[in-house]
Amino acid sequence: GFPFIPQNEASPSLISLSPLSLIRYNRPERGSQMSSSVVMEEEIQCGSTLFEQEELQEMSGVNVCGGYVEVMCGCTSHRYGDAVARLRVFPNGDLEITCECTPGCDQDKLTPAAFEKHSGRETARKWKNNVWVIVGGEKVPLSKTVLLKYYNEASKKLNRSNKSQGTKVFHRDEFVGCIECGKERRFRLRSRDECRLHHNAMADPNWKCSDFPYDKITCEAEEERGSRKVYKGCTRSPTCKGCTSCVCFGCELCRFSDCSCQTCVDFTSNVKA
Repeated sequence: GFPFIPQNEASPSLISLSPLSLIRYNRPERGSQMSSSVVMEEEIQCGSTLFEQEELQEMSGVNVCGGYVEVMCGCTSHRYGDAVARLRVFPNGDLEITCECTPGCDQDKLTPAAFEKHSGRETARKWKNNVWVIVGGEKVPLSKTVLLKYYNEASKKLNRSNKSQGTKVFHRDEFVGCIECGKERRFRLRSRDECRLHHNAMADPNWKCSDFPYDKITCEAEEERGSRKVYKGCTRSPTCKGCTSCVCFGCELCRFSDCSCQTCVDFTSNVKA
């Protein structure tokens, strides 16, 4: 059978949704303040309207929570087997994964791409197909479920916004150095997922070659030749050293509302203002 993930009993607002079951709401206890009741009702309503009950009833480990929907997920490595986790889907398109591959695993708020890497999946960079949920007792890729609806809508909205402004957001390739051997590894920044991988690597002061998200490498792997490094993908000039066409100082593609670094916090604050 498939690994079992215990329901989170610590959150009173969680609503368990087992296959073919009815949704049950946990109301605030009597005596609680009216303001708290109103907030609770609004949060439950937000979470419960993300998907129709029929869309989720065959999925395993579903919880409808305040402001998001949580579901059991996993990723399979041919070497290490199944790594199970909990995926949270938010209405703004954000996806967060809390890994439960082992009792002591402390990896949470992972992007699907980061979870794919953490699970030891051999063919990375295809998280939409490699990360799965259990539907009707079968492993089904995220790409074949309704769970990516808001993620895809957010991506389309970002593309339409860029087109309406007459600009095309482009990020050139960047390099991150290993703390142990000093070799630099190339990161592509063409998508939001790729930008997040680079962002996380830059934020890690102990980043090393074995953390490289695209391939399983060690410090023994050859570094790119200097003559190759100068090609970073700029659309204006192949060997550009940095221009307004390929260097971004902050956009919705490379800044993240769930990141606590000062750069992302400042960007998010300015956008809301």
